[in-house]
Amino acid sequence: MHAIIRWIRADLRARRGQALLTVCVVAGVVTALILSLTLLAGALDPWEGLFNRSHGAHVWIHARAGTDLAPLAHMNGVTAESGPFRTAVATAVQEGQRAPLEVRALGSRLPDVGRPILAKGHWLDPSRPDGIVVERTLARVLRIDVGDRLTVHGLDGARHDLPVIGVADTSDQGPYPAWTPGIAWVLPQELTSIEPTSSHTELLEGLRLSDPSATGFIVQQVVTTLGGDHVDRVSAWPQVRASLEVDSRLLGLLLGMFGVVALVAAALAIGNATGGRILSLLQDIALLKALGFTPAQIRWMLLLEQTGLGIAGVLAGSLIGSVLTDSSLSHSLFGSVTENATAPLSFGRLSLIAAATVLAVAVATLLPAWRGSRVSPTSTVSAEPPGGRLSRFARAALLMRLPPALVLGARDAFTRRLRAVMTVGGLAIPMLMVTIALGCWSTLDNFENHPEQIGLAGALTARPVGLGGDEARALIAHDPGVKTVYPEAEVDALLPGQTRTIQARALGSSQAPYPFPVRDGRLYRAPGEAVAGQGLLDLLHVHVGDRVRLTISGVPVIVHIVGRTIEPTLSGEVLSFGMDTLEQSVGTSPAQSYSIVLRHGAKPDTVRSRLLRESGDRLDIQATQNPAQRLGIVRVVIFGLIVVLTLIGAANLLTATTVGLRDHMRDIVVLRAMGLTPRQVTTTLVTGTSVLALIAVVTGIGLGLAMSTRLIDLQGRSSGVGAGIGRAPTVFDLVVAAATALVLAALTAFALARKASSIDVRDVSRV
Repeated sequence: MHAIIRWIRADLRARRGQALLTVCVVAGVVTALILSLTLLAGALDPWEGLFNRSHGAHVWIHARAGTDLAPLAHMNGVTAESGPFRTAVATAVQEGQRAPLEVRALGSRLPDVGRPILAKGHWLDPSRPDGIVVERTLARVLRIDVGDRLTVHGLDGARHDLPVIGVADTSDQGPYPAWTPGIAWVLPQELTSIEPTSSHTELLEGLRLSDPSATGFIVQQVVTTLGGDHVDRVSAWPQVRASLEVDSRLLGLLLGMFGVVALVAAALAIGNATGGRILSLLQDIALLKALGFTPAQIRWMLLLEQTGLGIAGVLAGSLIGSVLTDSSLSHSLFGSVTENATAPLSFGRLSLIAAATVLAVAVATLLPAWRGSRVSPTSTVSAEPPGGRLSRFARAALLMRLPPALVLGARDAFTRRLRAVMTVGGLAIPMLMVTIALGCWSTLDNFENHPEQIGLAGALTARPVGLGGDEARALIAHDPGVKTVYPEAEVDALLPGQTRTIQARALGSSQAPYPFPVRDGRLYRAPGEAVAGQGLLDLLHVHVGDRVRLTISGVPVIVHIVGRTIEPTLSGEVLSFGMDTLEQSVGTSPAQSYSIVLRHGAKPDTVRSRLLRESGDRLDIQATQNPAQRLGIVRVVIFGLIVVLTLIGAANLLTATTVGLRDHMRDIVVLRAMGLTPRQVTTTLVTGTSVLALIAVVTGIGLGLAMSTRLIDLQGRSSGVGAGIGRAPTVFDLVVAAATALVLAALTAFALARKASSIDVRDVSRV
């Protein structure tokens, strides 16, 4: 055993660069796997953790003022209740920015069910009767903190300057602005001051269930018990969980896919490197066997060396992954995605990643180690280069009358066909994943540069504040930077069976519909027609062409779904139709806001400033939120993954070049005797590696193009946004990626081949 360890130590010292590269590859793969599992766990754990800490309610019911909610506590399946609390609609104003607000009246004592979790400051206190506690995501958007003052306008327009005494998290609804309105809490007397008219308030009741899977049935019972005309809105825990997990789930799936594929590519690279190292050590191994080493000892020695490098990489990757998922650092890296998306992995999950990686390294080493253990002791006398027939590449090069150096290089590429296949596979897999990563990058670019293709044609949203609807629309349409103005109204609709509420959106009219990007079917053209997001179609188990019965403001409404749109909000669970459909169904329904489509070249900030000035600040104008703004971290992740894949590709290139040089060291004598110059010898050796790299690049890009948009659309469909969002990488990006890979292959081969071609012929002949 002592001799084995001494040999391993000497071999690692002689090949420090290869050993370090192997450790870096394994470390990069382990880091990617840790981040992927952390984010995938964080996609669900933040909501579960928050829900458990707040002893959250599974169902929240918004009922009209005066509704008797007492029977709800005695329903079968309800274990606890929260409320009823009075709520009022208001508008929060901070430094010219407005946000719709739902103000909830709670006492100084937190409720047992559905209690907000303080993140900063303190809870409501009778000694500060005008104090307000703001939900964390709303506070972040408004850029307010404890100690600031928040201006709140009630429906009557009265202004209330309230000191912010706390910032809290809640499991009641998803993050703002994906969920509107934002939430804030005040004492009951302050709510009365903000909204003195009791008929303009609502009652909020939370129910905690013994069986969360029975949520739909309980909601149906609630609506039946209270009456559909008394229930304005219902939200359930699955909706909240989905809204919290959507972004981190995307990152987790992306990292997970790259991590698993990178692990396969790394196994190929390690197996290739081990095989190459064994080929370069054939005479050493033969000498060891001549000295008495058994085949089992040789296998154990090679396996122990590579597994040790794998363990070193696992330890380095685990350390890097743990640092990246540390609470403070992860918040700065992933805070824009979700507040608590990166809780550190448990020891069991870390152990599983480490064991799987070490096992992959060991399995990749077994075959080369077994082949190395079969080396004959007579290899110390002679080492014959591999033989074989001309490959098709070499024949084609010969028929094309290419220079001799290129013909010989094309022949050398496939001297060892198994090694050539492993090299091509080890390079093609990283190139495949790089192509998919570039497809994700192109999709994000398309989100940012062409928001109209994901249903965000309106760059601005304007809400009248003390201004008539017709007057506001005329003022907006008169601006030279405005192309079209679409009236908009959002209402809550109870689904068939009245088990939950979705957002129904009236936008434009049947004669002038909003330019939704329709992927299946068509836009609405008549009252009663509507388009829906993929998430809503999946929720209702319906297809384009079906009819759906909804309840809006207590009135049954039947709509004909004529198209499927790309819907980036609320997990695609949105129904859209014209204003005339809403007016005919539930009576007069004035526009709540206006979606503003700008002319080409018009800048949103310029148009917004001009409209605010011309309206005398009687318009609340906000920029439309683009989901690409929340996914900026994806670009950082993609860049990091490309670095890991580059390391894997570099390991394969280095191995392929080293093996090729080892096989053809004796050929250098023959080539020099044939009259080839050192430069031609170098060209021959570089060509062999470059041919394999070219095949790998073409194969990887081809497979990547075939899979990229399909995978992105599959993710879009599963997340509710809908298929049709995927974009292929640009030609420029592909050319740069391919050129980079080929140049890297050529430079790696050139650096080693130039050194080999300059070796004295007498030294080579003695090998």
